[in-house]
Amino acid sequence: MSHQLVIDLSRQAIMTALMIAAPMLLIALGVGLVVSIIQSVTQIQEQTLAFVPKLVLVGGAFIVGMPWLLQILIRYTTELFRGIPAMVG
Repeated sequence: MSHQLVIDLSRQAIMTALMIAAPMLLIALGVGLVVSIIQSVTQIQEQTLAFVPKLVLVGGAFIVGMPWLLQILIRYTTELFRGIPAMVG
């Protein structure tokens, strides 16, 4: 197994992980920003106030995006399994 192959496999794994995690992280970031602006304007400093909207919206994004996420993971896995003979030989 060459160094270039290891680098390519690592790069592909990191890019796949970023594509899977990015939508939910961006939604959580946006919701947290909106809730913190509302909290600072109304001067309500309740720590649990930001948790419920984040949980609901990230969970909803996960359910809505599940077909796309599974498609990405299946494509990555099949490419990885197809490349095993080239990695060994």
